Amino acid sequence: MENTKFKGWVLLLILLSQGFGAQIVITNKKFSFGTTGRIGAAYSPNADGRTGRQLNLNNQGSLGGRMDQGDYVDFLPAFHFTPVVGGDSTKSTKIDLQTRLSFYSGGTFLGNVDTKSNQGMIIALPEAFVEARNIMGSDWDVWAGSRWLRYDDVHIADYFYFDDHSATGWGVRHKNTRFSMFFPAAIDTAASNSTPYSYTNVISGSKNLIYRQREVFVLEHTIPIKNDNKLKLLAEFHTVNKSGRNSVEQYPSDNGWVLGAKLNTNLKTKLPGSFNQISLRYGSGIANGGDSGNTQTWRTYGAPDEVTNTYKGAYSLTAVEHILLNLSDRWSVNAYAVYTQSKGGAGSDNKATDYYKREIFNKKSEFNTGLRATYYFNNWFHILSELHYASRKDGTQDPASMVKLVLAPTIVPTAERSVWARPHIRLIAEVSRYNDQALNSLYSPFLQQSGAKRFGTYLGVRTEWWIF
Repeated sequence: MENTKFKGWVLLLILLSQGFGAQIVITNKKFSFGTTGRIGAAYSPNADGRTGRQLNLNNQGSLGGRMDQGDYVDFLPAFHFTPVVGGDSTKSTKIDLQTRLSFYSGGTFLGNVDTKSNQGMIIALPEAFVEARNIMGSDWDVWAGSRWLRYDDVHIADYFYFDDHSATGWGVRHKNTRFSMFFPAAIDTAASNSTPYSYTNVISGSKNLIYRQREVFVLEHTIPIKNDNKLKLLAEFHTVNKSGRNSVEQYPSDNGWVLGAKLNTNLKTKLPGSFNQISLRYGSGIANGGDSGNTQTWRTYGAPDEVTNTYKGAYSLTAVEHILLNLSDRWSVNAYAVYTQSKGGAGSDNKATDYYKREIFNKKSEFNTGLRATYYFNNWFHILSELHYASRKDGTQDPASMVKLVLAPTIVPTAERSVWARPHIRLIAEVSRYNDQALNSLYSPFLQQSGAKRFGTYLGVRTEWWIF
């Protein structure tokens, strides 16, 4: 009798397992795995410890050249679905689920450290989102999650200059018009910008660190022009609520706005792919970011007004010119120029007190220009040469400036005569010259490592790849 009951239970479990298994049908086989990265070894012969440090000016990121940037590796797994409704392929929807896992060096070569090391490995998840395009065969797209939503960049300076909206949010698009909403606030008491999102709440009787949200509304519209040229218009509105009535810190509500235009023009040269890009963007109030090579408008610059504690009257103006000329099967030339002028909400043209009681600069102006010439010695061996000039004026100080010369013989395994061919394996030699203001204020990662020196040097062998 017991044996019969046991057989019955086994049969029931088998039937149930088959029934449940029938509910899970895996039909998706479209999986992609991309990766980007840059890693290698380098040193500066005339720096203390010979540590390879970036030669660019402080607070400018890679404006001035990106060859000496630090190590990073990104992994991009993604699933791709194209469900078809009722056998009608015209009603299919393209669905992408993508994530990005990023690893950065905190100061040492990435391959020599882990998360336990001092200034070791930094891990981030900048992308995790779902996007549905051409929903049911329509002109509508929608997405939600966190993503690097950015477009044209000055590649030789790693500068996404006009419409970098990388943050958590959602968006919809219909044909050439896109509306998005972003929420970039975080709990951070050592904020890189001067608009504090964190405050201490005592509603429950104990102190809890919470954050007030910044809401960013973005409207973008692209106007097609003859010969595949495009004019893109940008409008943003930013608002941040005041801190709660039970908070220890009292921060007022504030807002800001952005307007901009970018023209992309295709140029006819012996080889295809040449273009010219020119843009102008103006941000007001708390939307007057960014700095340190970041261009997100929500990275508010400067200090608030001394009386109102708001950024009313703050502004930032950025103009960019970027051109690529594929002159022949021997030469390509890529050049850029960037001008930025920004001021915070305080009245001072020099320093002012921010929300954290720090004395920070409240006004800046920057000018950067550079050129890369690519000589295609043959299909797989290219010679890259660059010349950059960077200048930055903080407050009423004299401008700090740098001139940098770069030579980088490069092996290109894909044997493609293109500035976009990757992977690269580069031998890099750089020398920079600093003016008195940069030298005396140690206004460079290299100078902070080596001390006041007129010339900076950098030698290295590095690889860079993009595989999608």
